[in-house]
Amino acid sequence: MALVDAAFRAGFADTECGLLLRNLVPVEVRIAPTPKAVVTHTFVKVRQESRDPNAMSPYGSTIAYREIAHLQGVLRWAFDLARGDDLLARQMIQLLPLICYIGKRGSFVRFVRSYRARHVASEFTQPIIRTGTWTPPARAHIVPLDDFGPDADLEMLSSYTRKAPRRNRHRRFIETIVPVGVVNTGPGFTLYGTE
Repeated sequence: MALVDAAFRAGFADTECGLLLRNLVPVEVRIAPTPKAVVTHTFVKVRQESRDPNAMSPYGSTIAYREIAHLQGVLRWAFDLARGDDLLARQMIQLLPLICYIGKRGSFVRFVRSYRARHVASEFTQPIIRTGTWTPPARAHIVPLDDFGPDADLEMLSSYTRKAPRRNRHRRFIETIVPVGVVNTGPGFTLYGTE
């Protein structure tokens, strides 16, 4: 979705953005997390719309639980371009430098560079394939990652639509091995690492 957002901000037409999303559906994405990450768990004071709004005070004060992650190092993304065409590869080269945040709540990222490789190493996330004998790496955890489903389209996944995406049609959740594990934990924080 960050690539589609970048396409809108780059001035692509709505139809081009919709086509980009459809072209991204079959593309497998893997992420190599940073060697260290610290997640803080905290409550913060926020303002949100009141249940009984009035013109003088439409927002009320409340608290919300937030987790904030600080990543130390370079976060790498890998896209399986064999499942896309040349147009998609050119669009990705154009759009990846325009991505400055990822996620629903927004996390700030800065583009460093792009390159092509034939294989991804074991430090990248991997979907779980439950065939034969299998054991996860020593320092890793398993999470369901949200991905496009086979029928995903721009109208269905828009934040501004009243339509509800359906699981396994518009969105799918893939059990994935993330090759970082808990190194230390304490009141209000968890330290993750690869070593």
